Amino acid sequence: MREQFHEQLAFLNQELIAMGALCEEAIALVSSALSEGNPKSASRVSPLDQEIDQKERSIEALCLKLLLQQQPVARDWRQISAALKMVTDLQRIGDQAENIAEIILLLNGRTHAEHVQVREMATAACKMVTDSVDAYVKQDAALADAVIAYDDIVDECFLKVRDSLIRIIAENPENGGDALDLLMIAKYFERIGDHAVNIAGWVHFSVTGHKPRA
Repeated sequence: MREQFHEQLAFLNQELIAMGALCEEAIALVSSALSEGNPKSASRVSPLDQEIDQKERSIEALCLKLLLQQQPVARDWRQISAALKMVTDLQRIGDQAENIAEIILLLNGRTHAEHVQVREMATAACKMVTDSVDAYVKQDAALADAVIAYDDIVDECFLKVRDSLIRIIAENPENGGDALDLLMIAKYFERIGDHAVNIAGWVHFSVTGHKPRA
């Protein structure tokens, strides 16, 4: 019975890795679409988001099955409970990526110098998502804590982008619409970073038994 439980737990880890990979792919697509002014890449995000939604449902069902049928010990219980929380944040990351893709489609290939700064945010946010899922699989509280600390970089990037775009709106009102679209994209990347922090917090809980200090 215990061997079967560990097999199912290993499968849960595989599914979480797969869901995280889908989120990473979605972020990479919108980052590429933004920097290259290529709406076609952005149009590939919506099907990915649907896959992410399906993963969320299947992982939730597996977690509930493990909790109800296997009677896990304390640490296993925390790990499964953390996974239940994590999939919600991963699903929302997929939604944020789709929101970014929709704005990129509205930009219709128009690019601006500020795209470079926003892409830096995308790279940092993607790293946070990757590391947070990796921390769960490895049950690595130190890596989870590093993800939480790394959020400061994403926040700093957002402030730089925000200030730059505010200047554009003030100096070139004719470009105000695109600047506001970019500001929304930057805000979505900041939120992706916040979701990665949530995931890392649950990893810390699953390993140590308590949530990290804010």
